Amino acid sequence: MKIKCLLVDDEPPALDLMTAYIERVGDLEIVGRCNNAIEAFGFMQKTKVDLLFLDIQMPKMTGLDLIRSLNDRPKIIIITAYREFAADGFDLDVLDYIVKPVSFERFLKAIGKFNQYNMLRQVEAQEKGPDAFEKAYMYFKVNKQVRKVFLKDIIYIESVKDYVKIVTTDKPLITYQRLSYMEEKLPENKFLRIHKSYIIAIDRISGYNNDLINIDGHELPLGRSYKQGFLKVVNV
Repeated sequence: MKIKCLLVDDEPPALDLMTAYIERVGDLEIVGRCNNAIEAFGFMQKTKVDLLFLDIQMPKMTGLDLIRSLNDRPKIIIITAYREFAADGFDLDVLDYIVKPVSFERFLKAIGKFNQYNMLRQVEAQEKGPDAFEKAYMYFKVNKQVRKVFLKDIIYIESVKDYVKIVTTDKPLITYQRLSYMEEKLPENKFLRIHKSYIIAIDRISGYNNDLINIDGHELPLGRSYKQGFLKVVNV
C-alpha cells in the first residue's frame, strides 16, 4: 500500500524538489501539493494523508498553526529555512525537522523515521493479530536505491564494519547501518542476537551445538556471552 504524502510550501522550487525526491522512493505517493496552510487544511478534510511535508513560514497561516488546527494529524516532517522553530515543532510531536536546503540523504533519513514508526505499529498489531508479522517491513538504502525488505524474509543479519549484510530468502543486501540499531528495531520475539556480529530469525533455527547454530543451511557462531539468552529462547 502506498504512503500518501501531502506537500505544503509557498515556494514552487521547494515543492518541485520534494516531488523529485518522493518519486525516487517506490512506496511514496503524492496525493496533493498546496501553496499555503489554509489550502492544506481544506485538502486534509477531504483526503486521507499519511505523511505531511510542511513548511513553517507561509502567508496567512503558519505551518505550526496548521498543525495545531488538526484534530486527526498525519505524521509530519517539517521542512523550513528557520532553525529557531525546532523546539516548537517537536513540542507538537512532529516526526522530523529539516532545515533547507534538503539533500536526498537527509530526506531518506526522515523517511527512515517514518518507516520505523510504521514498523513499531505493525509489531504492536502483531500482538493482536497473527498475520501482522507477514506484512511487516523495513526500508534500507542499498547502493543508490531504497529497498523494501519484509521481516519474514530475513534469515540473518551480519555486521560488516560500518555496514550490515541482510541475508534474505531472495538475496543478500548490504546497507550502511549498525547491528545494534537492527537489534533495537527488530521484534524481539522474532529475532535474536547470537554473537557480536550476528542476529538471526528465531523461526529459521534448524539445529545447533555448543558453538554453532544452523540457520536455513548457514552455520553461524554462537557467542559465549549470548549463549544463555539463546538457550532460554530454545527452551533448553
